[in-house]
Amino acid sequence: MALKKEVVSVYVENTANVLTRVVSLIGRRGFNIDSLTVSATNDPMLSRITIVFEGETLTLQQLIAQIEKLEVVKSVKALDMNKSFFRELLMVKLNADKTQRSAIKEIVDIYRAKIINLTRSDMVLELTGSPDKLDAFLDLLECYDIIDICRTGITGIEK
Repeated sequence: MALKKEVVSVYVENTANVLTRVVSLIGRRGFNIDSLTVSATNDPMLSRITIVFEGETLTLQQLIAQIEKLEVVKSVKALDMNKSFFRELLMVKLNADKTQRSAIKEIVDIYRAKIINLTRSDMVLELTGSPDKLDAFLDLLECYDIIDICRTGITGIEK
């Protein structure tokens, strides 16, 4: 059976150890989390956990049902890829001497990224966008000497 990638939005009580309980349940069921983000909501009593993982459709539905049963969970929703917005933040540090900077700047401008730090020997770039956009940006930067990459993970909201 084919694996399906699922982005799940979980509203939980904003209390200690809630994240551990949700993540532990997923791990005990044998799922690997591809991406995990947590943030406050407009309600100070609630936090939102956005989880990305892969599995067979039936197994994913069972996992979502199990997450819903946790008493700290207020609601769970699988976000439809066609009816939601997904964003991620990327920071990438490159070795970049004077001869490489203009070519890198062209890529930065095309993708509407930002140069957030520049020294004589390196630069740090920032880009926010869909995961596909970030992947394409990184593909173009592969020919440069990448020192470090940091991605926040996917967060999503329904249209």
